[in-house]
Amino acid sequence: MTAQRDLLWENISELPYFRGLLRAVEGRFYQDLPLEAPTLDLGCGDGQFAEITFPRQLELGVDPWLAPLREAIQRQAYQVIAQSYGQRIPAPDNTFASAISNSVLEHIPDVQPVLDDLARVLKPGGIFYFCVPNHNFDPNLSVARFFNRIGLKGLARAYRCWFDHIARHAHLDDPATWQARVEAAGLRVVRHWNYFSPQALAILEWGHYWGLPAWIAKLLFRRWIVAPTPWNFALTRMIVNPAWTEPQPQPDGVCTFFICQKPLP
Repeated sequence: MTAQRDLLWENISELPYFRGLLRAVEGRFYQDLPLEAPTLDLGCGDGQFAEITFPRQLELGVDPWLAPLREAIQRQAYQVIAQSYGQRIPAPDNTFASAISNSVLEHIPDVQPVLDDLARVLKPGGIFYFCVPNHNFDPNLSVARFFNRIGLKGLARAYRCWFDHIARHAHLDDPATWQARVEAAGLRVVRHWNYFSPQALAILEWGHYWGLPAWIAKLLFRRWIVAPTPWNFALTRMIVNPAWTEPQPQPDGVCTFFICQKPLP
């Protein structure tokens, strides 16, 4: 792992803490993983994750939404940026030695064509890293668990549906389901692990409510964090530290990280 990098600070000083915490945990995984060029980032968004996580520009960032791509251009995290849906990646067959898709695939209702096209543009032997929330996510939402404990099961179901709506979750599937999709695309799963415990999820979940000032700042100033100084984050770091320092993997973790490979001929 790259020494002396404070990925937590680099993320929460730019993002609402619940997003920054999860991105920091995921970014830490990549510090120990090879990422051979050229690399595709499928669902690159505003480029914040790639800019912080990787020490070099990635070759191509693809996303369907124009507004985040404009920000990604300013960040200069990619050599080339393209507006495109994932089932039509603008690249020839067998182009990329590696690809990533960080917390993206769970948002795509018809995800199989996206995986199929990703496999098309990946070179034989190429590596694909992706991570998604899994089947443990909804059952461990703390507010829904509270409603269940006091017998309000209908309200618990409604809360889970509402939270998935605001999080834009189209899939919260177990690893076996994702493995079947990956294999249907012609890739194989080399390894996968669960991460981010139910206790960490509670910190993330409540951050959606405590993060309201960050949303207001984004609307008013076009930035999530107005005063990114260490003194301003003392309480935030105290809140998120248990999730940041918990060991990984977490067997009952609410997210899963996959390492996949396109077989050689």
